[in-house]
Amino acid sequence: MEISMFIAYAVVGGLLALVLTASATFTLQRNDQIVASMRRVQVPDSWLPRLAGLKAAGAIGLVAGLWVTPLGVAAATGVTLYFVGAVIAHLRAKDYELAPAAVLTLVAAAALALRTLA
Repeated sequence: MEISMFIAYAVVGGLLALVLTASATFTLQRNDQIVASMRRVQVPDSWLPRLAGLKAAGAIGLVAGLWVTPLGVAAATGVTLYFVGAVIAHLRAKDYELAPAAVLTLVAAAALALRTLA
């Protein structure tokens, strides 16, 4: 069972890393949709590079976690917490367009569970 959990983590973690990389890139490029979403939840523009850096670090950690289990667990934990924070920010701002953040929270939690069990 351990090998199947590792394969599942590789797939989920790898796909999540791709999404995080794209999101970090779009955030750094100040993509109109991302900037509008951030403004709706009252995130200052000055935070965008830091948030992009967190996403990029999460992506790197998830991939490195294929070889270093504690790093994968730490990265999946960080990404899960990041998106829990995003969901909370949307709810506090009464912005109910939170499906992407909610889905990514669940995917990150799945990556965490899979890497912990593998």
